[in-house]
Amino acid sequence: MRQRGFSLIELIVVITVIGLLLVSLLPSVGAWMRNTRIRNIAESIQHGLDQARNEAVRTNASVSFWLVSPSTGDPKVMSDTCRLSSSSGAWVISVASPVGVCATNRSSFVAAHPVGDSGTGLTVSAVDATKPTAKSATSVTFNGFGQVANASTAIASVSVTSAVAGSRALTVQVSASGRVRTCDPLTASSDPRSCL
Repeated sequence: MRQRGFSLIELIVVITVIGLLLVSLLPSVGAWMRNTRIRNIAESIQHGLDQARNEAVRTNASVSFWLVSPSTGDPKVMSDTCRLSSSSGAWVISVASPVGVCATNRSSFVAAHPVGDSGTGLTVSAVDATKPTAKSATSVTFNGFGQVANASTAIASVSVTSAVAGSRALTVQVSASGRVRTCDPLTASSDPRSCL
């Protein structure tokens, strides 16, 4: 009985087809990874805002969510050189300002979250509620009822975008009543995922 295997030509054709499929998928994999990083940062910020609001209601006291820039070369580490920043995905939840104590004063924090590797190459932009001249904002304070206490200067929205074309931006919105939601700024206004 004669055994038959693959000929060299058949093997080359199969490898060529697999190579062409991989090359055609690479751009979509890159876009998927960028969009996943955008979603991770937006979900992290939404989670932090929800956690700050829940802590304020639980303790019946004012609790603040602060966007901070750790000011180190490593985005996974919080440092004591941190400063408030409306363009960072790192955040701290505390009663008092975390400026200059992001690493050593952790006992007084409810939670802290460095931006990590997923935030590299993305743009974060937080603004207050004074539309249309929205100014940069770095914090939002929730009162014991879960409502925004510093409404005129509080973060009203945080946009997470990428400079690479074809990326899907997301926005985290905070209403005056304290409701936090993530929305898509590019969807139609009739779509429930659209921003208000």
